[in-house]
Amino acid sequence: MDSLSGAEPRRAHGRLGAASPGSQAAAAPWARFSAWLECVCVVTFDLELGQALELVYPSDFRLTDKEKNSICYLSFPDSHSGCLGDTQFSFRIRQCGGHRSPWHAEDWRYNSGAPVSLQREPAHYFGYVYFRQVKDSSVKRGYFQKALVLVSRLPFVRLFQALLGLVAPEYFDRLAPCLEAVCSEIDQWPAPTPGQTLNLPVMGVVLQVRIPSRVDKPEHSPPRQCSHESLLPAPVVLASVHELDLFRCFQPVLTHVQTLWELMLLGEPLLVLAPSPAVASDMVLALISCLQPLRFCCDYRPYFTIHDSEFKEFTTRTQAPPNVVLGVTNPFFIKTLQHWPHILRVGEPKMSGDLPKQVKLKKPSRLKTLDTKPGLYTAYSAHLHRDKALLKRLLKGLQKKRPWDTQTALLRRHLLELTHSFVIPLEHYMASLMPLKKSIMPWKTPPQIRPFRQEDFLRSLEHAGPQLTCILKGDWLGLYRRFFKSPHFDGWYRQRHKEMAHKLEALHLEAICEAQNIETWMKDKSEVEVVDLVLKLREKLAQAQGHQLPVKEATLQRAQLYIETAIGSLPKDLQAVLCPP
Repeated sequence: MDSLSGAEPRRAHGRLGAASPGSQAAAAPWARFSAWLECVCVVTFDLELGQALELVYPSDFRLTDKEKNSICYLSFPDSHSGCLGDTQFSFRIRQCGGHRSPWHAEDWRYNSGAPVSLQREPAHYFGYVYFRQVKDSSVKRGYFQKALVLVSRLPFVRLFQALLGLVAPEYFDRLAPCLEAVCSEIDQWPAPTPGQTLNLPVMGVVLQVRIPSRVDKPEHSPPRQCSHESLLPAPVVLASVHELDLFRCFQPVLTHVQTLWELMLLGEPLLVLAPSPAVASDMVLALISCLQPLRFCCDYRPYFTIHDSEFKEFTTRTQAPPNVVLGVTNPFFIKTLQHWPHILRVGEPKMSGDLPKQVKLKKPSRLKTLDTKPGLYTAYSAHLHRDKALLKRLLKGLQKKRPWDTQTALLRRHLLELTHSFVIPLEHYMASLMPLKKSIMPWKTPPQIRPFRQEDFLRSLEHAGPQLTCILKGDWLGLYRRFFKSPHFDGWYRQRHKEMAHKLEALHLEAICEAQNIETWMKDKSEVEVVDLVLKLREKLAQAQGHQLPVKEATLQRAQLYIETAIGSLPKDLQAVLCPP
């Protein structure tokens, strides 16, 4: 059943599947395909084996045995879901070692321009699933059960769901030849480039998408068809590659959105129990998106089962619950994880014109293993007061039958402004730790970034706190104090400190290149000092050329000229050491 054997990791360098003759993949096999997807899997139900991997495209993409098992179990809803017909959902699994394909070395091209929350996953795979279960008398079990899975390191849930909506129904009818053709078409797509609007042809349809950029302003407009292109047929324009319908996902928890936002901000463990993988995975992904533009630095699994290889790790009681958000459908988890501090139980979403019944805040002691009613079971008390005006606007929108995308935009803007109001004081304080440009001297080691002192920051909130941009009242100081202990503060601080260190190196390189003539500086310097300068300049130049430093091209050229001049002033034997033949 399984088209792969052994556990050899990743992709070989031979021919991968059936690319058409003359394909550009000859030079870099399946490089364009790999820019979007790792592989495409088909999972079926075998009477003897259970869930089994039927095939993988490209055919020699290597998955470890653990990855195969995870994909098989997570591609089928468990028996508690009772999903008949077609359903779409997503999962996320840990990569299990192995070397990367050459394409992955080029991740920086995409990551350097993408928002931090949409960068390629370095250690996890996303699985986007289209599962079909229908009655079929020709099958021994009486049911046709099969799943088509797109495996990617990109969090483009909206794009890949749309792609599956086109491909999967056709594949379930025509099987392998259709899938092979689709993979070849994807191998012709342009690479995902932040800030660009791309046309992606597949199965006679053109999907038009805009890849978000880190310089985008909030609430950028969806892609528009380029006037100079006459595409036939007219493209299907996707408003976003990654954003879910937030209002639909959060319908039953609207009264607790801010509490959930705080739990996400603080990286708290949260179990989401839902009636189906679709509801569970959408709720988890919606919760994760609450923090944008912040990167979510904790682990999360949109859909998780008892068969997952990390089941024991996440359910152990010998240590504190891990910082992870789990989406599950099996009520067994309520018993297994009843020691977790926060459990959200939701029912089937209602698409009627009225606001569905809101889940209630309940004490964890009210949890019942077998018959747990919908609710947010937690002892957590929110630091910020609830925004009643937002709830009124959303209710009014329902009464006036306002379009759902407008309701989602309202909710998303509220969460974005809330996150911005929280982060802006942190950004301002962090920027104040950067040495002044005038203190950076060309021939001296650049000054250090000053340390982040939490108490100094908290004192600064009195005149430069979130109250300047947010009307919400509450214990902001208490929220910041808890945030300092969370993985998200550590992740944010490390990223900002790294960016500032690179900026400092760039300013130092510019100071050297804009300083007096290098010949004048070298007149009274020893050979050791000149060699030291050459080595330091080379190191900075290597960093800059690796796109790690924000430096102008003219500065790079001047630095190279300085290196050549300095080496030329040294004795021949030293020149030979610094510039070996």
